[in-house]
Amino acid sequence: MATYTLYETTQLMTQISATNTPESQLFISLPAELSTAVTQIEQAKNWQEKYRHIMLLGKQLPTLADEFKQADAQVKGCESQAWLYHHQHNGQHFYLADSDARIVKGLIAILLVATQGKTTEQISQFEVTQYFDTLGLSGQLSPSRTNGLNALAEAIKRHAKESVT
Repeated sequence: MATYTLYETTQLMTQISATNTPESQLFISLPAELSTAVTQIEQAKNWQEKYRHIMLLGKQLPTLADEFKQADAQVKGCESQAWLYHHQHNGQHFYLADSDARIVKGLIAILLVATQGKTTEQISQFEVTQYFDTLGLSGQLSPSRTNGLNALAEAIKRHAKESVT
């Protein structure tokens, strides 16, 4: 699959139109800087620093073009609006996601770092609570954010499971 910078991905995501479904070339491995940002969250010493890194991470995730913010792609269970698209290629699962809330967008990016390019088996074994414990985020998020995060993780798992033929 092609590799694009964050800028190129953002440009592609805002230029494609007509079908209201992102083209398959947009479903790519995430740039290394997103993984680095998640590592910074894990290493942050306090909640304020972690929160700041989550917000910055949300800024790094490309924005979906408005035509892709469709009701059928909306994740149910999130207090904020969040959209998720899935594409499977060579047994690996790729996702595009966005939210209207920057903190949620940062949390989405954290989930994508953990699941992008993984197999169905790897995604089915992914435990969001354990992952967020490792990052030092459990107990820091409001109940509504936690519910939304779980809804996003379940949607990722559901897409991977449903794509198995």
